[in-house]
Amino acid sequence: MTKLQKLRTHAFIAQNGRCFYCNQPMWNESPKELERYGLRPSTAKPLRCTAEHLVAQQDGGRDVEGNIAAACRLCNARRHKRRKPPTPEDYRIFVQKRIAKGRWYTFSADTIS
Repeated sequence: MTKLQKLRTHAFIAQNGRCFYCNQPMWNESPKELERYGLRPSTAKPLRCTAEHLVAQQDGGRDVEGNIAAACRLCNARRHKRRKPPTPEDYRIFVQKRIAKGRWYTFSADTIS
């Protein structure tokens, strides 16, 4: 296991398996971890846990405990698709506002039929 994988796992545990941005449940080892929420492994793919650098490596951020948060693949990819990604704090606020308006894809058991 690499250092970054260990840091990601530590952040995953510290965040109770929830995404830093959307607060949805994530999986770290296997998509089967989300079966308790009624999600099939194929549905759970976007909820894979990724390591998110709070201070980007290009800005001097390092692979250290205080700089790594656990984020689902979907949120991480959407943030970094932007031409100029917002700060983690600004993006978290943006995602939470979108969720409150029902304009963010959520995977909670309440939304699964």
